Amino acid sequence: MRRPGPILVVDLFPALLQALLDLLRGLSQPQWDCPTVCGGWTVKDVALHLLGDEVGNLSRRRDGFSPGGAISGWDQLVAFINESNALWVQASRRMSPRLLCDLLGFVGSEMCDTFRSLDPYAIGGPVSWAGPDPAPVWLDLAREYTERWLHQQHIRDAVGRPGLTEPRFLAPVLDAFVRALPRTYEDVQAPEGTVLTLTITGPSGARWSLLREGERWSLYVDVQREADAETIIPEDVAWRVFARGMTRQQALACVSTRGDEALALKVLDTVSIIA
Repeated sequence: MRRPGPILVVDLFPALLQALLDLLRGLSQPQWDCPTVCGGWTVKDVALHLLGDEVGNLSRRRDGFSPGGAISGWDQLVAFINESNALWVQASRRMSPRLLCDLLGFVGSEMCDTFRSLDPYAIGGPVSWAGPDPAPVWLDLAREYTERWLHQQHIRDAVGRPGLTEPRFLAPVLDAFVRALPRTYEDVQAPEGTVLTLTITGPSGARWSLLREGERWSLYVDVQREADAETIIPEDVAWRVFARGMTRQQALACVSTRGDEALALKVLDTVSIIA
C-alpha cells in the first residue's frame, strides 16, 4: 500500500477558464437569470462569485495584499467567507454579462500565470477541510481547482449544458475531495488495523482506503488487505455529496455498502468545501 500521490492541476487552469468563458459568452439573457443550486444565486451570481474569487486570490497571492482582520476557528472562517461572498455578489450585480466575461478573462489569465509560478511541493497554509496542518502547495492548488470546477458545473447544470466530466477534468476533483476523509473520520473509534475502502465508480473514479493507525485514520491507495467496510459511490454522486449538492437521503438511494454499514456510510458526512 502507499499514500496517495500529489494532485498536479496547474496545467488545467487555462483550459478550465476557457471552457467557462466559452460557456458564459454563449448564454442568452434568460439563461443568465436561471436559478442554481447555490442558495438563491442565479447563473450570473455564480459567475460573479467566481470573479470575486479570482480578484481576491490574485490580490493575495500575486500582490501580497490582505484586507486584514484576524480569524480564529472554523465557524468564524465560514461566517467570514459567506459574508464576503454575499457582499461581493450584491455589489457587483450592476455589471453587464459582457463586462463580467471580459474581467473574468483578464483576471483569470493573470491567476493562471500566478499559479504556474508557485512551487507545488513547497509547504503552505492548511487546506481547512483536509486538516489543520500546513499542507503542500499542490493540495492548495487542487482545492482552488475544485472551487472553479464545481461552480462551473453549477452553471452547466442550471442551463442544461454538459459538464466537464471527462477524466481529465473530473478525476482531480474526486482525488482532491477524498483528501477530506481522514478529517471526516477523526472522531470515529475503531480497532487498530481497521480498513474502510471507498470505491468511486466511473471513468474518473478510483479506490482509496482509510487505515486505523494508532489514534488516527490514514489515507492509502493499493491496500491489499480485506476491508472491514466498503462504500461504493458513482462518480456523479460522489462529487455532489462531498460538495453538499445532494442530501444524505438522496445519496443513500445511489450508494451501496459492504461490511460494517455504519462505518461505510460515514463517508456521506464528508465535506470538501469550506462554505
